[in-house]
Parts: sequence; structure tokens; C-alpha cells
Amino acid sequence: MKQSTAVQGRAGAPHLRLVPADQMLDQMRDTFDAIARRAFEIFDGKGRTFGHELDDWFQAEAELLHPVHLEVSDADGALTVRAEVPGFDERDLEVSVEPTRLTISGTRESSEERKQGKTVYSERCSDRLFRAVELPKVVDTAGAMKATYDQGVLTITLPKADKTDGRRVTVEAKAPAAV
Repeated sequence: MKQSTAVQGRAGAPHLRLVPADQMLDQMRDTFDAIARRAFEIFDGKGRTFGHELDDWFQAEAELLHPVHLEVSDADGALTVRAEVPGFDERDLEVSVEPTRLTISGTRESSEERKQGKTVYSERCSDRLFRAVELPKVVDTAGAMKATYDQGVLTITLPKADKTDGRRVTVEAKAPAAV
């Protein structure tokens, strides 16, 4: 897999990181664990009553993960993915590309201090996003990928691989000639 790509932000300097799939898998596990911990906290806070585990899980996901809306288009020998990531900047984002999957993740930290009289209140907040999408065509991970980031929209262009759809390759065998 190609480990770097041209990614241009508003200032023109590349900042987005293309990470290997195994590193993204570790991040997926960490995100899953964080959601599981938060879902258990919700379950525990409700008196450990069974029957609402899925609701607790979805609530934990909603609290911990920022939604990422995607649009995938196929034209001119490449797939173009537009991802809406408002509030994040290119330094907060990581992308992993596999032949049939694209994964976008990001974390942003913010802190705020305010004074009330002589007391200083400090608040820290973390927001995460994670989105993995199965691509409709196989992409060439060694090809020239391009990504741009502008005003909360990440656009990634991935060259398609030659003559395969990524799901199933059918090889037709010819019957031996009759003698």
C-alpha cells in the first residue's frame, strides 16, 4: 500500500495522514472498547436492567462518535469520495485505503477555561469520528491517490484497478477440445 499521498488543505501544505490498515484496525479496536465502556456506564446508571442493551450501545455511539456523511462517485477511471467532517481539520484526520475499503478516522480535542469570580473552571472535550465504507470498485492502492480538504469537506480521489469489481473474480475455463 502506498504510504503517502498528496493532501492539500487551505494553506496548501499536506497534513492528512494515510495510515496502514493494521494501524487503523488498532484504532477500530480502541473505538469499540470506548463505546463498550460507555454503553456499560449507561447500563450501570440505569440500574443494570436488561432489555435495553442495544439502546445503550447506540446512545454510547452517539455520544462518542461524530457522524460522517459520505458521497461516493465513479467517473473517469477513479472513485471520488466526499466526506463531510465539519469542525475537524486535516491534522485531526487519518485515512486508510484498502483495495475495496476506505476508512476515515479522526480525533479532536478542545478545552475551555472560564472564570467566575476567583474560581477558574476548566472543561476538556474530545470528539471522534470513524467511518469505514466498502467501495463499489477495487482501487489501485499503489496508484496516485489525491486528497483535498476545504471548509469541512474531505475529498479523496482513488484510481480504480484494472478490470475487476473487487467482489468476485470469475475465471472461465474452456472445455478441452474433443478429439
